[in-house]
Amino acid sequence: MAITLNNGFKIPIIGLGVWRMEEKVIRDLIINAINIGYRHFDCASDYKNEAEVGEALAEAFRSGIIKREDLFITTKLWNSDHGHVVEACKDSLKKLQLDYLDLYLVHFPVATKHTGVGETGSALDEDGVLEIDTTISLETTWHAMEDLVSMGLVRSIGISNYDIFLTRDCLAYSKVKPAVNQIETHPYFQRDSLVKFCQKHGICVTAHTPLGGAVANNEWFGTVSCLDDPILTGLAKKYNKTVAQIVLRWGFQRNTVVIPKTSKLERLEENFLVSDFELTKEDMDVIKRMDRKYRTNQPAKFWGVDLYA
Repeated sequence: MAITLNNGFKIPIIGLGVWRMEEKVIRDLIINAINIGYRHFDCASDYKNEAEVGEALAEAFRSGIIKREDLFITTKLWNSDHGHVVEACKDSLKKLQLDYLDLYLVHFPVATKHTGVGETGSALDEDGVLEIDTTISLETTWHAMEDLVSMGLVRSIGISNYDIFLTRDCLAYSKVKPAVNQIETHPYFQRDSLVKFCQKHGICVTAHTPLGGAVANNEWFGTVSCLDDPILTGLAKKYNKTVAQIVLRWGFQRNTVVIPKTSKLERLEENFLVSDFELTKEDMDVIKRMDRKYRTNQPAKFWGVDLYA
């Protein structure tokens, strides 16, 4: 199952996110995921594991279990590299051992103090506040992203964590339209207006944190996940599925790409098996009423400034 992007390329509707994935498990997870049927892997320079992902992919290609052209690989430009887009992309390609990316995203709509290409630290001032670079506009960054397409380094470019207004601006100044906007969205944080705006204007929405963050975001940010909600546990019993499968299916039926992260083989398999049932309109409406406008990914904890305020 795939969604056709505005440039004709297809993005698999389910992928595996590798955020906070430990280096020692990446090889087995990626090989197992490919064998299960995953064809979409979502990476980022900031995840600090591109090299390990690259080793796993190279092994998969060498062993013949998959061909490069059959995979969709995404990675992202970190905040401190907005003034060094081409160099940062080449650095990611080298670590991933790839000749091209299927999708390259602007990770956050903010340029910060440069700390060295591929170095993903977030420079803070003496008050512990993020050092934002006011000399680089998002338009400048985007035009450098467009150069990557003409250079053949990437097939598609996109944005991440952009709201409606920033997305609108990107559409206005872009020569190459963003193919994707990757945002946090799940039953507790549905962002229906943003999702519909993007889809109306031909931008595919990818849901990061599609399960509400679960343990990972609870550990880092103290947030709660929708997976324990009694409404969803009730629907899971009704359909004889896991709660995660219900939530991912909801994302599918919104026509969004979902990239759940897991380090457990059984959940890797479960998360992929969501195409053999369909939620009724009534149950989609039940989930729609669950929206709490509740963001679980809170980088302000580390940056000393709330970019979403």
